[in-house]
Amino acid sequence: MKKKKITIEYDLNSKSPNIIWGLISTEGGLGKWIADEVSESKDAFTFTWGDVLSHHEIRRAKILERVRNSHIRMQWEDETDPEAYLELRMLRSEITDGFTLHITDYALPDDVDSLLDIWEQNIDQLHLTSGL
Repeated sequence: MKKKKITIEYDLNSKSPNIIWGLISTEGGLGKWIADEVSESKDAFTFTWGDVLSHHEIRRAKILERVRNSHIRMQWEDETDPEAYLELRMLRSEITDGFTLHITDYALPDDVDSLLDIWEQNIDQLHLTSGL
């Protein structure tokens, strides 16, 4: 079954592109809001959720494209849909001069609501850890 493309937009409480870029494109930044631990090596991120010594999940994502202060696009190594990817894009609002975060992700039709819930939780964590 083909996955559905999902695009989510969040307003961020920052006018600093460097702060936002660090949170969406580095292992330290991503580890604050997407996973419990993130490491980067050879154009890929390894995401770990849960306690490494007990129950946990590990997934690797290959970095397809990274444009400084713009976006990062990744694809999960276990992805079966060649068109599916995860993209985190920061855009400056002409109206407020602040930034918005645009997230593009893919899910099977039955999993869309669950994926949206996960992103809501991630954004809540981003606000908690960074104030954005």
